[in-house]
Amino acid sequence: MKLHRINALLFRHLYLIMRSFPRLLDIFYWPVADLLLWGFLSLYIEKFQLNSVNIVTILLGGIVLWGIFYQAQQAISVAFLEEVWEKNLLNIFVSPLTIFEFLFSTLLLGLVKMILVSLVLGVLAFFLYSFNIFTLGFALIPFLLNLLVFGWTVALFSMAIILRFGTSAQVLAFGFLLIIQPFSAVFYPVSVLPQAIQFIAYLLPPTYVFEGMRAVLAGGSLSAHFVLLAAVSNALFLVVVMTYFYRTFNWVKKKGRLLKLD
Repeated sequence: MKLHRINALLFRHLYLIMRSFPRLLDIFYWPVADLLLWGFLSLYIEKFQLNSVNIVTILLGGIVLWGIFYQAQQAISVAFLEEVWEKNLLNIFVSPLTIFEFLFSTLLLGLVKMILVSLVLGVLAFFLYSFNIFTLGFALIPFLLNLLVFGWTVALFSMAIILRFGTSAQVLAFGFLLIIQPFSAVFYPVSVLPQAIQFIAYLLPPTYVFEGMRAVLAGGSLSAHFVLLAAVSNALFLVVVMTYFYRTFNWVKKKGRLLKLD
């Protein structure tokens, strides 16, 4: 693995982002819009006492962590799609750049975007709603790491599907997280879900992150139980998805479909 090749691809995408207002808008607009929408809804709920104590804090915590998670996934998926749209994949992979270096550079891009979104949402939530994400304390680190890894995993799955079925499947890159959001217990505990759906929820790593977040914000301490289950679930998903991605990528290369991908 060569660092200069990884840096070249990483800075290519960072340059594209900085030179494009729509790309910058995509990074910041949707997370900020969600924060404003749900933040003001939370204030309304608190003002009219429509729910219990801590509802605003819990909702805002869910919004901020979900926005960070969403951008970690989107950064990788969109970076890959841009190479597909520009028909640049073949150029990349006839160069000395390896698939591992390509993936690593996109993972770094996801990390950069995640940090940027964390800062923006954290500052806005503090000044608009007096919500401090750092009230999560040390728990914030394992929460963010687990969300980041699962975001990468979902992005890899989306990339594999696009490689296999073409850009007609690109809707997965933008919509897959919205599909799993209701099952991830972002804004409510798993206990409110029907029993059959609870089984699905407990398969997903974000569920344990958001359950753990609520426990901490409600005045409790970080439970190693939630962190461990999220990590184990993440590891299983990552192994399965990585295997599927590599097999799909090798199949596409063997069939000569990188150039024909559209």
